[in-house]
Amino acid sequence: MKFITEPLNRFIKLEISGSIVLFAATIAALVLANSPLSESFLSFWENKISIALPGFELSKPVLKWINDGLMAIFFFLIGLEIKREILTGELSQLKKASLPIIAAVGGMVVPALFFVTMNSGNSGMEGWGIPMATDIAFSLGILQLLGKRAPIGLKVFLMAFAIIDDLGAVLVIAFFYSSHLIWINIGVGLLIVGALFILAARGYYSKYIFFIAAIVVWVLFLKSGIHATIAGVLLAFTIPMYRKTNTKSFYAAGIQILDNFRGGSNKTEETTVLSKKQVEALDELEEITEHTAPPLQYLEHRLHGWVAYLIMPLFAFANAGVVFDFSSDINLNLSANIATSLVIGKAIGIFLFSFIAVKTSISILPKNVTYTQLFGISILGGLGFTMSLFINNLAYTDPSLINSGKIGIIIGSLIAGVAGYLVLSLSTKKT
Repeated sequence: MKFITEPLNRFIKLEISGSIVLFAATIAALVLANSPLSESFLSFWENKISIALPGFELSKPVLKWINDGLMAIFFFLIGLEIKREILTGELSQLKKASLPIIAAVGGMVVPALFFVTMNSGNSGMEGWGIPMATDIAFSLGILQLLGKRAPIGLKVFLMAFAIIDDLGAVLVIAFFYSSHLIWINIGVGLLIVGALFILAARGYYSKYIFFIAAIVVWVLFLKSGIHATIAGVLLAFTIPMYRKTNTKSFYAAGIQILDNFRGGSNKTEETTVLSKKQVEALDELEEITEHTAPPLQYLEHRLHGWVAYLIMPLFAFANAGVVFDFSSDINLNLSANIATSLVIGKAIGIFLFSFIAVKTSISILPKNVTYTQLFGISILGGLGFTMSLFINNLAYTDPSLINSGKIGIIIGSLIAGVAGYLVLSLSTKKT
């Protein structure tokens, strides 16, 4: 059991510490957007950065480089997590996977229906996908405030349904928030992705070839009309899960390499500069270490820190800067509908679908988890933030609707986070 819980705990701790940085970036963006520096802060993201090569030019505002470029890495990580969960994790067995899958479906369908019903006949209808999302970093961070009072089954359930929720958001973006498609670009990009699949299936994987192919696919998708972040998810599915070196061979080779490292210096005292043999030993150790970890797991481990501490906070800093000026330009009805759909729609959708699944014996409750705790997690699922902001930027082009959507997302996420924590806190016993 230890080999399952330790990686899980490491993942959760990383998400929690990352959520603190994410929260700080959000507060900083809100403060700056409503300060005397507001105009400079908001206009900075519109400055263009260009890359020019013979016969090729890519020029986009800073905000687009973050949302289309850096966030593609975030979606790549999501793709890695989804594939790992399907192959070896909580989604690998139907009985274990059924509850988070059903919960995620309820958490996407019901909030969308809530929004469409409440916003019917009003402007901003294209934002129906905004309340479908759950922010795994923030929600896990709040759950961890309960410490050991929160059952491990509750944390696993939250992680699993949030990951499936992310997959649903990816599909929504791909099918409903892409327009003016250039099929030749899409076709060439998919051919490259297919070639990577075939190479991986035949046991060949090169990080150098993959990196070059990934850049090409990203540019093709960027110029195709499909959002470039979809390329990140598709490319993640091509990363293999096999290992070139087994653990016994790694241990034996590692001992030999360390012996060579120790014998690589004739000097008894510690020196700053390593000998040539010691440097070669380090290179060998690095190579077998990389071959021992599956490429998928190796990349996931390497990217988590960058995503948690840089990409997501930078995205929040660039996108959460909404001016709280409740003038005629702000559509308060839209803001209220988004907030309500996140808080009430998510809670009802996740809990109701989960409750029905358990009562009909399709699924079972996680160990030591009560229905009250399940309801608390369902409320916490309304903390959409990162993905909701992302879809908000895709759904609307009118600045007033974008800002109205941001206000609804921030208020709804705040209410869901506080209410979810209170319900979970009251429903879990102190240890």
